[in-house]
Amino acid sequence: MESKMPVHIYSEIGDLDGVIIHSPGKEVENMTPDNAERALYSDILNLCVARSEYNQFKGVLDRVTQTFEVKDLLEHILKNDKVKQGLVEKVCRYEGAGTICEYLYSLEGSKLADALIEGVPIRKNTLTNFLNKERFAIKPLHNFFFTRDGAISVYDDVFVGAMASPVRLRESIIMESIFDFHPYFNTKTVNALTNDGPNPQIAIEGGDVLVAREDVILCGIGSRTTSQGVDFLVRHLRNKNEKQHILVQELPMTPESFIHLDMVFTLLDRDICMIYEPIIMKMNKYLTVHIYAEGGKVQFIREVKNLPEALQKLGMDLKPVLCGGDDDQWLQEREQWHSGANFFALGPGKVIGYARNVHTIKALEKNGFEVIRAKDVLKDRVNLRDHSRYVVTIEGSELPRGGGGARCMTMPVSRRPL
Repeated sequence: MESKMPVHIYSEIGDLDGVIIHSPGKEVENMTPDNAERALYSDILNLCVARSEYNQFKGVLDRVTQTFEVKDLLEHILKNDKVKQGLVEKVCRYEGAGTICEYLYSLEGSKLADALIEGVPIRKNTLTNFLNKERFAIKPLHNFFFTRDGAISVYDDVFVGAMASPVRLRESIIMESIFDFHPYFNTKTVNALTNDGPNPQIAIEGGDVLVAREDVILCGIGSRTTSQGVDFLVRHLRNKNEKQHILVQELPMTPESFIHLDMVFTLLDRDICMIYEPIIMKMNKYLTVHIYAEGGKVQFIREVKNLPEALQKLGMDLKPVLCGGDDDQWLQEREQWHSGANFFALGPGKVIGYARNVHTIKALEKNGFEVIRAKDVLKDRVNLRDHSRYVVTIEGSELPRGGGGARCMTMPVSRRPL
């Protein structure tokens, strides 16, 4: 790491120069059926299988871009005693864990990074602790391998995720510290929870924010991002850009497969997108809204028909590919449930997603995407540089059960201009 990497995200599909990921570890195993729902899971994961699948995903990313592991970045900034003290104090304050603050501060680099991610068991050294039914003084970050949500790259800034659930708050605290203090990154962080003063109604997570173009942002509002969170984003961006369009899509509050916009809509290339048709295109009660700001002022807010049509009017004519294929809504529902619409672009027309969503993959193949298995890339049977439009398929029997796909598992730092 010789020179700084500026945050530069002006699209969803530009060639990827750098991405932050987190390989799942013991924090995933520190979950039981009793606490799975509180941890935002509907089931517990098999770490061995999840790691094997994730290694395919990471292996492909390593072939095409620079990858940064959260734990490595965290360990690096913890070498600075001032940063270490500030981070430990903030975590203990937010989580009501003042009794272990001194213990955390006594840990060195790698062990402290592990503790902040994997959790710290309660010491049964007092009667109160002995009787406490909780296992952890600070809980494991079961969801951290979905790095998309805790920090959101928008243009040249990083918005700190205002997480809807307290169990994920430490993720955003860690990501904010990494971008504020790691010497390799050059950016400004914008924290909705501190910039405008505390507002409990503000929630915004990265899965609900897509950068369509240098002047077009897509946002979802539902169970994880509130209208107040989008209003905060609008206030910041209208002062940053002379002209700014924000397209907002309402999402169902249940089931959990609709937690973020990128579970029903992702961008694949300059002229094509992936959609879950029943929410995005068909008549339903979920509004699509166009907000336009110019000269620092909101000029209008109005309802529009759907995202593809609104984008077309802004000069982005995208052909929708249907998650689950064209033929059967039952198949669409099944594949959307396992992140069938959640693709991550390595570059224009170069995407990665789960192989298990076979009807979605067939739909991509019909639209000119060559299907390439991650295994073949990692065994050097296929060189991705030899292909212009493709979908790399990773095995996904366990990872999707965590509630996310390839886009969820990536926090891009920089993309090349289109």
